[in-house]
Amino acid sequence: MNKYLLILFCLFSLMQLVRAQDDAVSDEQQYSTLSTDSLSDVVGLIPESLDANVDSLLHTWHVQYFSKVEEYCHDDEENVYFADSVYEERLQRLPSVIQLPYNRIVRDCIDLYAARKRDLVRYMLGMADFYFPLIEQVLDKHNLPLELKYLAVVESALNPVALSRVGACGLWQFMLPTGKIYGLEINSLLDERRDPEKATEAACKYFKDMYAIYGDWNLVLASYNCGPGNVNKAIRRSGGKTDFWDIFPYLPRETRSYVPLFIAANYIMNYYCDHNICPMQTSLPLATDTVMVNSMLHLQQVSDVLGIDIESLRALNPQYKRDIIPGNVRASILKLPAAQTYAFVDKEDTVYKHRIEELLANCVPVNASSSKELSTEKITHVVAAGENIYTIANRYGVTPQEIRKWNGLKSNRVAKGRRLRLNIDNGGVAFAQPKTKKDEPQSSKAGTGGKATSGSVQKDALTKASGKNVTTYKVQAGDSLYSIAKKYPGVSTDDLQKANGLTNADIHPGQVLKIPVV
Repeated sequence: MNKYLLILFCLFSLMQLVRAQDDAVSDEQQYSTLSTDSLSDVVGLIPESLDANVDSLLHTWHVQYFSKVEEYCHDDEENVYFADSVYEERLQRLPSVIQLPYNRIVRDCIDLYAARKRDLVRYMLGMADFYFPLIEQVLDKHNLPLELKYLAVVESALNPVALSRVGACGLWQFMLPTGKIYGLEINSLLDERRDPEKATEAACKYFKDMYAIYGDWNLVLASYNCGPGNVNKAIRRSGGKTDFWDIFPYLPRETRSYVPLFIAANYIMNYYCDHNICPMQTSLPLATDTVMVNSMLHLQQVSDVLGIDIESLRALNPQYKRDIIPGNVRASILKLPAAQTYAFVDKEDTVYKHRIEELLANCVPVNASSSKELSTEKITHVVAAGENIYTIANRYGVTPQEIRKWNGLKSNRVAKGRRLRLNIDNGGVAFAQPKTKKDEPQSSKAGTGGKATSGSVQKDALTKASGKNVTTYKVQAGDSLYSIAKKYPGVSTDDLQKANGLTNADIHPGQVLKIPVV
């Protein structure tokens, strides 16, 4: 018995750490404060996902994947009125492990979806065809209730690149520390919170951990929103009651609407037709497959060679924030329409070489065997218009707290034009500044008494080898095969690869290359 209690205590302590950063976020930061669109004061605030601008969503990477609504469906701008008994009976008909009770608060939430947020529901229904099968497969693997998929509706409106005002990201809206604790890789190049499958795996681990503590799915949902600390506090204030509706008045304002909105999402995603709401039709390929990438690769290379629209590739691979797959660090997944996977295998060599000088010219690959120092960069970021500390932190895979610490900031406010010092994990690909004409090697004057400049052959660590027709070059930070080849007339990147036995264009600082002299 003591051993069992110790395990529960350790598990509870872990959960306190996992959601601690969420507990510290104020209501106005994490949730909408639009009073005209909020529910009654007793319910609380609504999630940011319900304030999503659908027009804005459809003009990002989603835009070209939607066409007209289904012809068989009657779509209207007016909601349909139903009596309470109809709502209650419909909820009871839904196959659900999690209890879906009906009350006035739930009705308010259903009305929010069915009346004021009809366009958002149309959008979510269209995306559900693509994401729900994937989410259901992961939930089933973990033996979890399949209706938990509707929590992603509440969290992100099924937008895999959704970013909240405080930096929660992806379908499941993980904060960065929480995501890392649950095994998601997050850096300046890659954000697995945006990977639907891996993020769902992490969410499932969290669900199982919390269910081991509470044994009640509604409390699990509440803890996902506000953390177990706030749930436990509400339980204590209620006199030890453990039913969500009993502790409802003692929960944070945003959490009061969380479970009712989950119930409403279950309802509207099943009974949308009865409310004259039709799903937008998406042309995202429902049949997809994956290939493994073992070298640094740009999505545009794949797009050009295979004839796949770049926006489609981004939609299928939203985890790659800068369109670059860091296959040089470890084998990485590229998701493609199923019909294109064989084409990739057939043309793989061509894909890797295509436009490499242009698309990856300023990318310095850091191999898995390289020291950690090479993957940690000190950079300066100049704050642009519209940026805030949360969007900047998300871009580089760091936390707002770290940015404040590195720059001596006392608040989260950063002015446009402010220069911020950042220590980032580059994810295995460092980004060097493009070389200017001043950085080009000087003419033979440097070898006849002329003074060496910052871009000279001497500065570039070029030395003569013992062979007559071979020169060696020590790779510097910011170099690529293309930039090195440009230093030597008549030498191409293919020549460099052949001379050094390279199977791809991956090089790293300190590496010594043989240069065939023409």
